[in-house]
Amino acid sequence: MEVILRQDVDELGLEGDIVKVAAGYARNYLVPQGFALEATPQNRKALDLQRKKIEVKRLKGREQAERQKDKMAGLVVRIFQKAGEEGKLYGSVTTMGIAEQLETMGIEIDRRKIGLDKPIKAVGEYDIPIRIYPEVTAYIKLVVAPEEEQKRSGS
Repeated sequence: MEVILRQDVDELGLEGDIVKVAAGYARNYLVPQGFALEATPQNRKALDLQRKKIEVKRLKGREQAERQKDKMAGLVVRIFQKAGEEGKLYGSVTTMGIAEQLETMGIEIDRRKIGLDKPIKAVGEYDIPIRIYPEVTAYIKLVVAPEEEQKRSGS
């Protein structure tokens, strides 16, 4: 079944794209949630009329994403966690923890945009990709350190 996306959907496409999806996915999720419209001839004609607005919106979104990427360039995020003697963490650092730490630094990022394959369970430095916009990815350096180090440095 073909649908017209009304907004950007990760792993599917951008607003205004016509994509082919399973009928059940379209009927039960995309259309009821307002993410898409069925690609009828009437809806396709309406899309053609709105194409210019959509392109301007995409361009602005990309420019904003590029500015945010530049703002995040070289950013170092420090997270302190309880750790054992071999550097293994008691617990783990997840996308939610990274997003919260970024928020305290004044950067609002949806945790689903943080490209962490699995939770971090050891002390160390990590390069973390953040998908700000399709085709715009920023990288931050994440430093996971033991809590004792935080107490010593007085941070």
